[in-house]
Amino acid sequence: MNKLKIPYLPALDVLDMSSVDFLMENKSYRSYINVVNWEEKYPYKPIVVFDMARSDVYVYIRFFTRGYSLKANFSEDGSPVHEDSCVEFFMKKEDEDEYMNFEFNCIAACDASRRRSRDVKNALTSYEYADIRRYTSLEGKPFENKPFDEKKGVYTWELVVAIPLRLMGLDPENLPEKILGNFYKCADKTENPHYLSWNPITTPEPDFHRPEFFGELYF
Repeated sequence: MNKLKIPYLPALDVLDMSSVDFLMENKSYRSYINVVNWEEKYPYKPIVVFDMARSDVYVYIRFFTRGYSLKANFSEDGSPVHEDSCVEFFMKKEDEDEYMNFEFNCIAACDASRRRSRDVKNALTSYEYADIRRYTSLEGKPFENKPFDEKKGVYTWELVVAIPLRLMGLDPENLPEKILGNFYKCADKTENPHYLSWNPITTPEPDFHRPEFFGELYF
């Protein structure tokens, strides 16, 4: 089981989201989303790393990915962004059955829910989605956060998200020693579909909704 320590960086909260990447790159924990769990059927492996830190209010995650093609058919929260060029963070409190999924495509559209399973869920409200701060390196580019069909070639992009601790059911003033979680990279409906994870998953077919394979994230 993979483990990581989430460093405390309160200065993140005073920075614009487009400026937090330098601090996170130098001060936060870095790891790789590089486990190809279903290699025989889905062998493609883009380069994917993430940095993680926390402040008094948020958990910050900076994803970096480089690989073939780029796709973002969805721009609205609550859409099936896993079909696009997508990065994901799933988490749960240690002693609870409910978990949460936070999925983001390359233009920062989010799909998030509180879940008992893949099929039993309560989606976030529009107000809760609005509380998730986001920045994508594609902002200001010709894409302009508008949906687009798959573009062929080699693309590099970054996504920085700040998820409120309270949104994850955590009390910022009384954090547990650890939570459980996993990080993913996928692109279900692209020319090179792939399903990478940080912590390994040993199921016969791709399935990210498996809390029993979460790693440990320490505060």
